[in-house]
Amino acid sequence: MARPTLVGIVNITRDSFSDGGRYLAPPDAIARARELSAAGADLVELGPASSHPDAETVPPREEIERLAGVIDGLGGIPWGVDSYHPETHRYAAARGASYLNDIQGFPDPRRYGELAGLSCRLVVMHSVQRFGPATRVLTDPRSTWERVEAFFDQRIAALDAAGIARDRLILDPGLGYFLGSTPAPSLAVLGNLSRLKERYGLPVLVSPSRKSFLRAITGTGLSAIGPATLAAELHAAGQGADYLRTHDPAALSDALSVQRALSEVMDRPPDRWGPGAGLYSAT
Repeated sequence: MARPTLVGIVNITRDSFSDGGRYLAPPDAIARARELSAAGADLVELGPASSHPDAETVPPREEIERLAGVIDGLGGIPWGVDSYHPETHRYAAARGASYLNDIQGFPDPRRYGELAGLSCRLVVMHSVQRFGPATRVLTDPRSTWERVEAFFDQRIAALDAAGIARDRLILDPGLGYFLGSTPAPSLAVLGNLSRLKERYGLPVLVSPSRKSFLRAITGTGLSAIGPATLAAELHAAGQGADYLRTHDPAALSDALSVQRALSEVMDRPPDRWGPGAGLYSAT
């Protein structure tokens, strides 16, 4: 099993559901990015605004101000940006962002010529609300995949027709409130994530980390949601997720190492399980 790319989350916000206000000051955000990188994150994602249902509205100018104080301090750490504002996209792309993550999935065809001229990758995300932050909407889990696939069928075709290379696209089906207000739609997607890869042949990014549906299932608060998060992340990795967006890359990196070691042992015939069988021998 190929190891997914680990994306460390840096929320440069006052009101993120998991750590609002902790990294709003640029020195704190830079320190957090370095901490995540040292803990195993392959890149960090800078979020200058929250997107949960109760998030405050942050105009593009303020998003850019928040990013400006952080980007120059990252050194060689690769980074992406989480925003749906075109102005923020332009600013980030001009300053070396590895990718742009748009929770609206790049809905405006008038921008496609501009996007085609960029070199960074594009995370195309599905959500039930389509525009703006997440909302609390009751959805039928039986039609979740129909909605997800209809969205990507249309959006990928439109981006491709505009000259945006397919190998720049990363698909995110959404989780939590981006799919619905109950856990069932998120479980429907996360439980069958390989379906996206089989249908489109494109890399997939998911972010179950600390999400509301995990807390609803377990009855656990944010302070103790780590084990539930890790279980969901490992399942996503087993389903072939290419990018895992996480608050805790250290725990995830260790768990993936153990998972890979176990997979290697399982793939060997029993007569190769003894001493000398390799780093992860079964004795």
